[in-house]
Amino acid sequence: MRPHDLAWRTSTYSNNTGGQCVEVAGTRQGTFVRDTQNRHLGYLAVPAREWGAFLSGVRSDLL
Repeated sequence: MRPHDLAWRTSTYSNNTGGQCVEVAGTRQGTFVRDTQNRHLGYLAVPAREWGAFLSGVRSDLL
């Protein structure tokens, strides 16, 4: 999958001032993550199972 074929999105908590943000794009295979300010540097590909475990861990830390 090529990065420009993905539907990238930023968090609703991000603002438009160019702060430290990441973008994510979800697919059936997993989630892609990249730095909004340095898109040209590439992205991380995280398999679906590992992304789910990451989100579970984050959510449990917030409770």
